[in-house]
Amino acid sequence: MNRPSEQSPVGGFRARLHTVIFEADTPAGKAFDVALLWAIVFSVAAVMLESVSQVRTHHSHALHVAEWVFTVLFALEYVLRLIAVRRPMHYARSFFGIVDLMALLPSFLSVFFPGAQTLLVVRVLRLLRVFRILKLGHLLGQAEVLMTALRASRPKIIVFLGTVLSIDVIMGALMYMVEGEANGFDSIPRSMYWAIVTMTTVGFGDITPKTVTGQFLASILMVMGYGIIAVPTGIVSVELAAATRQHVDTQACPGCGAQGHDPDARFCKRCGTALDWTPPSTEGETG
Repeated sequence: MNRPSEQSPVGGFRARLHTVIFEADTPAGKAFDVALLWAIVFSVAAVMLESVSQVRTHHSHALHVAEWVFTVLFALEYVLRLIAVRRPMHYARSFFGIVDLMALLPSFLSVFFPGAQTLLVVRVLRLLRVFRILKLGHLLGQAEVLMTALRASRPKIIVFLGTVLSIDVIMGALMYMVEGEANGFDSIPRSMYWAIVTMTTVGFGDITPKTVTGQFLASILMVMGYGIIAVPTGIVSVELAAATRQHVDTQACPGCGAQGHDPDARFCKRCGTALDWTPPSTEGETG
């Protein structure tokens, strides 16, 4: 008979709760997730409608009540998620755990800072769970591949951004010296802003060089920008190709709810909980 891992949720209520909340392979789990997605859609729609002045004038009270009803429901769901896993702090620090918490905070902040409820639109990130509900597990796997590639690219991207920032500082100082306050370059930070806008080829046009020397430096920075933009794409592409060779599983860890494990993984890579644990049968359950 399968015995639960020491780090896994205990049998009985918590095991069944974990299956319903974190898995969508059972009718109860799928129904829970579908109801959750509709609640997220309606809550985000209510926030968006509240920003329309005509709707806010006539339905302000109803929208306010709806906002707090959804907040209470999501708070209850968040607590149940923490109860359902063996290591709640691991889930709380995970991506979805942070998103779930951020989806609650704006309502409470609005008590002290009116208007903060607008940030409730962050709940739209919770719709990412639709991939698991609609059996699009392969898309979750691809998302994990992308995250793996981004993590592997982080050191190179940091060096790249440091190089770009150094160029912006140097070019900003040069433009401040060449153009000066008379042409809008009244400080090195403002000149750095111009350098960033120019290098990224955005070109707002609120500040432009007027002297021949300044225009020459701007031309060099523009051409340099086209070459630099391609660098992070190449870095991520290489890491993405390497990560694509790896396959991941979408099973939710019973300890912290994390997904994206290797197919042959026996333990969670975040908290060490056994992944092959099967909840004991409820027949003859004594507690």
